[in-house]
Order: sequence, then structure tokens, then C-alpha cells
Amino acid sequence: MVKWIVLAVVLFALVVFVLALRPVLTRLPRLRRAAVALQRRAGEAEALRATAETLQARAEALQEQLDTAQRRMAVIKAKRGD
Repeated sequence: MVKWIVLAVVLFALVVFVLALRPVLTRLPRLRRAAVALQRRAGEAEALRATAETLQARAEALQEQLDTAQRRMAVIKAKRGD
């Protein structure tokens, strides 16, 4: 008699476990697609970060050139007496 009760409890627990697991398993394909999309976005973000760093370096170089040109113009104006 005790064996049947234990067997019934174990089977009931397995049925509850399967019923709880079923919704999770049905969502796995969507979760996988979402993970792939996030990985793709992360790759795009990395590429944009690299581009932004390149643009930042170029902007700094242009700023240095602008500063040099402004100093030269100031020297030229000082020589001309303007």
C-alpha cells in the first residue's frame, strides 16, 4: 500500500514538473531568436564604437590643425599690424 502511495506521489510530481516545463520549452525558439538578435546588435554596437573612436581621433587631429592655423594667422596679423 505504501509503495502505491509513493509511486502516485512521484508520478504526480513528474506530471506537475512536465506541465511547468512545457511553457518554457515552447518559448525556447523565441528566446534563441532574441539571443541571436542581441548578439547581432552587440556586433553592430561594437562596429559603431570603433567608428566613433576613429571619428573622435580625426576630430582631435582637425582641432590641432585648426589651432595651428589660428596661431599662424595671429602671427601674420601681428606682423601686418592689424
